[in-house]
Amino acid sequence: MRITQKQQRAILSLFTARTWPARISAIIVLALAAFTWWSQSQVSPGQLTKGSQIEGRVVGVADGDTITILDADKKQYKLRLAYIDAPEKAMPFGQAAKSNLSDLVFEQQVTAHIDDVDRYGRGVARISKAEQDINLAQINAGLAWHYTTYAKKAQNRTSFQQYEAAQSKAQTQRSGLWQDSNPTPPWDWRKANR
Repeated sequence: MRITQKQQRAILSLFTARTWPARISAIIVLALAAFTWWSQSQVSPGQLTKGSQIEGRVVGVADGDTITILDADKKQYKLRLAYIDAPEKAMPFGQAAKSNLSDLVFEQQVTAHIDDVDRYGRGVARISKAEQDINLAQINAGLAWHYTTYAKKAQNRTSFQQYEAAQSKAQTQRSGLWQDSNPTPPWDWRKANR
């Protein structure tokens, strides 16, 4: 922590001031400096915050809705694609979902708009590549569900309707996982396999 001239004066004032108001002012300045330093130290490199935006190259695709990007400062961020839920790797179409996402973004530059941070510390993000909504692309391919349980709470109305329409079209065209007459949603599969 680097001490500014104002903070140096406050420290000096704390010990040399003859009046209580001057000492209290010095204490306030130092307390604010300490709080600022503490709050900045709480965000470590690679840590994500809601509302932030990250640009980087995709260096890993874990499954149909999870990627890792590397930014210009060589920091890695694990991101979960917002508002969708793809089949788990062990599920039917799980590998196809991962492969499709890899084809879309692996080794590509993307922008991640962080909408939330999940309990595992992953950013829950809307991923775009050259103006293409990658999350929506997974639904269009029939390789992810629109995760309405969470989308209802946070997704804007226009985007929500686009995702719903894309899922409906994929179902009608029997694309991807919709080739199965009654595919098991990943949230049900996870619950059954705990």
